[in-house]
Amino acid sequence: MDTKSASGLDRFFKISERGSSVGREVRGGLATFFTMGYIVVLNPLILGTVADKDGQFLGDLTEPGAAIPLVAAATALVAGVLTLLMGVAGRYPFAMAAGLGLNAVVAFSLASGMSWEDAMGIVVLEGLIIAVLVLTGFRVAVFHAIPAALKTAIAVGIGFFIALIGFVDAGFVRRVPGGPGESSVPLQLGATGSLSGWPTLVFVVGLLLTTLLVARKTRGAILIGIVATTVFAIVVEALAKAGPYNQGPGPDGKPRINPDGWQLNVPELPDKIVSRPDLGLVGDFSLFGGFERVGVTAALLFVFTLMLADFFDTMGSVVGVAAEGGLLDREGNLPGIRNVLLVDSAGAAAGGAGSVSSNTTYVESAAGVAEGARTGLASVVTGVLFLVAMFFSPLVQIVPFEAATPALVVVGFLMMTQIRHIDMDDYDTAIPAFLTIVLMPFAYSITVGIGAGFISYVAIKVARRRFAEIHPLMWLIAALFVLYFALQPVRELLGVA
Repeated sequence: MDTKSASGLDRFFKISERGSSVGREVRGGLATFFTMGYIVVLNPLILGTVADKDGQFLGDLTEPGAAIPLVAAATALVAGVLTLLMGVAGRYPFAMAAGLGLNAVVAFSLASGMSWEDAMGIVVLEGLIIAVLVLTGFRVAVFHAIPAALKTAIAVGIGFFIALIGFVDAGFVRRVPGGPGESSVPLQLGATGSLSGWPTLVFVVGLLLTTLLVARKTRGAILIGIVATTVFAIVVEALAKAGPYNQGPGPDGKPRINPDGWQLNVPELPDKIVSRPDLGLVGDFSLFGGFERVGVTAALLFVFTLMLADFFDTMGSVVGVAAEGGLLDREGNLPGIRNVLLVDSAGAAAGGAGSVSSNTTYVESAAGVAEGARTGLASVVTGVLFLVAMFFSPLVQIVPFEAATPALVVVGFLMMTQIRHIDMDDYDTAIPAFLTIVLMPFAYSITVGIGAGFISYVAIKVARRRFAEIHPLMWLIAALFVLYFALQPVRELLGVA
């Protein structure tokens, strides 16, 4: 690359201005991709294996699992295009893909009451509404109305949240089997309260390696950790033959579980490297079909639920990742956030149009930021890799959870360190901050944590008669979250399933 083109690239992405370099941006983009690339495998397992109300799977297929390769290809395509757009238009190191949690809502709430085409139409409509809120300036105004302590708490809470995701996805921490009342604890160490299995060893080795590299401030520590742990996992599987955690249905039709198996991907070299993507799901949606299927009231409630979750999940992720990279200004705001939120809003509509659920800004982008990424060039790298993943999906599936999740745990620590910026002597903000932080991992939801923090903040200010300290938009946001938490009683009152 000549000096002129290099300086043009530098000016466009503000690489030097933000204290970064092309090398750091490339490493950051690679780290982000390898940390969130699992979505190309996981999203199909959620969306491609659930039938809609008519008993059809995505793409009008009738066989369970037949839609998995179609969802994988569309997931990579939409994520790639949107992440590229985020890099070029937003110019920040935020990557986008199908949102976990949101895809579960679409699969188990929307599709259970309508067809897949209708459900994806609801997602498209939700994205269009959020885009209008960005264009009118409402979404940015909401961002600026949030007190700095709560913004910090969001970042810290997400740190704890993704650390928990890392431990659970690796199988290091697991849900206790059995029904309510059979155990006094919801989570435990390993499958039986102790560690066992070769995949667990891989995770432990990967976590130790990554933490040592980060502690030594090694360049590319997280990326090196993921790649090295994946190579180790391939060797372990070749020798130990641990096999998958879920070994398919048994004679009785129930899944056979191998508690010492790999949680998602079995790290084996694939039979083929390149595969042709099938993009038949793109454009397979009905914009207003859901209104005809379940009625206007029920459809609007579905739109509201998705919109509120998408709205604040994105805000939490953007704040958390930007804070980790030192990209926020003194007031805790992100310069140029309007473009970021606009691209993110388009992601919801694009995800529905691609039949892969709402796409949102990923908190795993923090992995790239931890590698030094500060600009949209990192997102360009991640986006290109997602597009490449459409053709090389067998290679993407080599990386097991046990090799990728150590990065989430380490990044969780890095984000948690920001708690030092919260004044714990000011109970008006410290208590809402505490609720925000702890409820994200405890409720397994970014939105729940943010909602609890906002409602408690307003409630405490009201109780102390400090009305002038409450931004007008905080009243509105708190009221919306009250409605969000009361959605089920409202549905029951209106007679909506």
